[in-house]
Amino acid sequence: MLLSIVIPVYNECDSLEELVRNIQSVAHAHRYQLEILMVDDGSTDGSWQRIVALAQASPQVRGLKLRRNFGKAAALAAAFDAAHGQRLITMDADLQDDPNEIPALLAKLDEGFDVVTGWKQVRHDPWHKVGPSRIFNRLISWLTGVRLHDHNCGLKAYRSEVISEVKLYGEMHRFVPVLAAARGFRIAEIPVRHQPRMHGVSKYGFERFIKGLLDLFTVYFLTGFRNRPQHLLGSLGLASLAFGSIGWMVLTVWWVWSRLANSLPEDDLHLHERAIFYYCIVALLLGVQLLSVGFIAEMITAQNRPHTKPYSLGETTSFHAGSDGPSDPSSLE
Repeated sequence: MLLSIVIPVYNECDSLEELVRNIQSVAHAHRYQLEILMVDDGSTDGSWQRIVALAQASPQVRGLKLRRNFGKAAALAAAFDAAHGQRLITMDADLQDDPNEIPALLAKLDEGFDVVTGWKQVRHDPWHKVGPSRIFNRLISWLTGVRLHDHNCGLKAYRSEVISEVKLYGEMHRFVPVLAAARGFRIAEIPVRHQPRMHGVSKYGFERFIKGLLDLFTVYFLTGFRNRPQHLLGSLGLASLAFGSIGWMVLTVWWVWSRLANSLPEDDLHLHERAIFYYCIVALLLGVQLLSVGFIAEMITAQNRPHTKPYSLGETTSFHAGSDGPSDPSSLE
């Protein structure tokens, strides 16, 4: 069974030779049939020249060069499209992911899981990366229901069926387990060793957390409401309408009661001087707008259904005449 190692590369020239050597050592020890896909994501430090040299020296190494820096998700997507393996391992090019963890990842896949992600229990990163990352991981787990300690670990293992259904763009690479779980794939996590950076510098700054938070909201919407946007927008709209309507009813009852009971002078019964009056108006307008946007989103969704199937077929109990077992799902295409 062919194993594809997918490595996005951005200005990691000094690490590549050692990384390939370590991967090949592990593959040789475990007799893996191997291909190493290295994607140069617009490097400017000679990484592509190093990839070319490694590919010339070993038939196991294949290089892909993007025209500019498109981001990690695009680099992974390019490699996934070119990969031939039935099992895929993704890892970073900075030597912080240990190739010796590959057998453990594959063993977990063999237990019946479709995606296995690494968990860097002991991280060799500065505190200003570790702290926000832990908060972000907890937020993802809480919001999506896919409870992992380390969603953004670059060291992951996949069955090829997963990458054929989960499409990457933007900064979605950190949410692959969430996107896969939404398609019904089984997700697992194992502790992995995280090594100190030996060459180069980190390519990520604080802005990645802002982008990640925005992408998290996108993933939450796409995985839960992609084919039924009105369920989210309409629910928010109805809640806003309910707040505004109840507020108006309370104000109306209070005004009428005050007039009938003469508990307040007539000059004190100006509702427009009270903040709740404007809150109710805004809530009513917002509710109508959210419902309207929801209807528009439903019409757009209905007119532009994606070509991908709205389900993921794992196996079937259908039997063809003369067969002795379950039919292959691919035969139903």
